[in-house]
Amino acid sequence: MLQLLPFMIEKIGIIVTAAFLLSQMKSFRQIVQGDHKVSDKIKLTILFGAFGIISNYTGIEIHHSTIANHNWHWLATIDSENAIANTRVMGVFIGGLLGGPAVGLGSGLIAGLHRYSLGGFTAAACAISTILAGATAGYIGKWRRRKSTKLTPLFTVALGMTLEAVQMIIILLTAKPFAYAWELVQLIGLPMIIGNGFGTLLFVVIIQSVLNDKERTRASQTNRTFQIAEQTLPFFRQGLNPDSCKEISQIILSRTDADAVAITDDHKVLSHVGAASDHHTPLEGLATKLTKKVLKQGVIHVVKSKKDIHCFQDDCPLQAAIVIPLKVHGTTVGSLKMYFTNPDKLTEVQQELAEGLANLFSTQLELAQAEQQTKLLKDAEIRALQAQIHPHFFFNAINTISALCRTDVERARQLLIDLSNFFRSNLQGARQLLIPLDKEIEHVEAYLSLEQARFPNKYQIVWEIKPGLEKVLLPPFSLQPLVENAIHHAFTNIKENRKITIRIDAAKGFMNIGVEDNGTGINSEKLRVLGEQTVDSQKGTGTAIFNITERLEGIYNGRASLRVQSEVGKGTLVTMSIPLDHTEVV
Repeated sequence: MLQLLPFMIEKIGIIVTAAFLLSQMKSFRQIVQGDHKVSDKIKLTILFGAFGIISNYTGIEIHHSTIANHNWHWLATIDSENAIANTRVMGVFIGGLLGGPAVGLGSGLIAGLHRYSLGGFTAAACAISTILAGATAGYIGKWRRRKSTKLTPLFTVALGMTLEAVQMIIILLTAKPFAYAWELVQLIGLPMIIGNGFGTLLFVVIIQSVLNDKERTRASQTNRTFQIAEQTLPFFRQGLNPDSCKEISQIILSRTDADAVAITDDHKVLSHVGAASDHHTPLEGLATKLTKKVLKQGVIHVVKSKKDIHCFQDDCPLQAAIVIPLKVHGTTVGSLKMYFTNPDKLTEVQQELAEGLANLFSTQLELAQAEQQTKLLKDAEIRALQAQIHPHFFFNAINTISALCRTDVERARQLLIDLSNFFRSNLQGARQLLIPLDKEIEHVEAYLSLEQARFPNKYQIVWEIKPGLEKVLLPPFSLQPLVENAIHHAFTNIKENRKITIRIDAAKGFMNIGVEDNGTGINSEKLRVLGEQTVDSQKGTGTAIFNITERLEGIYNGRASLRVQSEVGKGTLVTMSIPLDHTEVV
């Protein structure tokens, strides 16, 4: 019995070596790592059935209770009184675990029928046990996948040894004469159970290495995809334009195996970096029919020959390409193209990477569009603020200037300049998300000049501005409405000593703007909702504070704030805090 074990390990080594060599082949890894469609299952069935056939041919011939021949040669036929000790069940068993019942049964039939054709008094028993082992392993593999149970080496070895033991039982039950069967089992039983268990362990380690390589590749690919997405996000926020697409293409080119990367919109090339840049020129028409096809059909196209790219340049070095549509809300708005000068470089990994990037890029384009819509909404809010300027303000200013034309021509001239500056600031502010503080102050001063011309000495305006803040950015129309509110709402029934103080300073990374009055104050009920919603007002729309609050939230994502403090009979203080490090200008 023990003298057979070394020979069994030798034969197992042949199968394991063959499995290891196959595991280094791309086609083998693709079959094992695949989702096992019908074509994959057919390949797995043939592959593991072939392992069973090899085991039959390289088996150890047994005559009664002695080893008839263990030297290396192919066993084409076996005497009627002889049997084979081999590793046939091992390959069939692994095939069933990987591919399910169909693969297990199919490879079992291939190996079993071949074993039956070799002859020997255990031919039928071995054929039956091989088919049974394949089918059993297949159903166990299917159950394992359904339960998401990981294939562990210990479980696999234990199951493989059990099925080998079942084969010994089947030989005892079906092989005739029984005396020969008993002698055979005594000789080969333990060595085959131990040997096949050991071989199964090695086989499983090889298969797991192949599967783990796929997981590692996916993890690495996912990490690389997110790194590219993170680096390209700032440029996608700018939309599809030549400058942003050139930066994006260069990032992709540097972090993938592609030889050239291009991005198009729906009718022209926006960027092309890498190989063939001499004739794939940005801002010109689409150079390849392949891209036109992708934009028209909205589906991915992968080609691995120069003629399928359909480039108009005969000596174009690009030999393979994957072109993926970029979509926004289901509509194709452009394409991402990865080109290769060697078709072998366009692997399945590169294809999956490109598809993942295109999906992320499409999402980023949708987010960029949503962000642009948000900015447009902010523009609309600014225009709504402009609409709050009452028509009678304009007519009152004209009437005041008209009256001064007779009594103080120079003053009238200055007021006309102030009125012009006021409305120019309105128009300029509507086109920008942020403006420098000194521009907002000019707007307020123009407004105050016109108001004080109508009511000289009615209001005392005090400015307290810390030097060095002139170029700090803030939303347009954020200070002027606060001053206007103080003038029109703070001094109801107050006839004298009307004072408005405008303080601007900086502390702890924020610019703080305060507009304080010594007016009548705001009652607690109205103060509680001020800034949270629009407030009814007899002298206006009551939306200024609310709109400013909403714009601060949208622009600074919660970092800026506006607070209103008031006490009836003592006055009101409105404080706006804006981060100093926010520098985006749109």
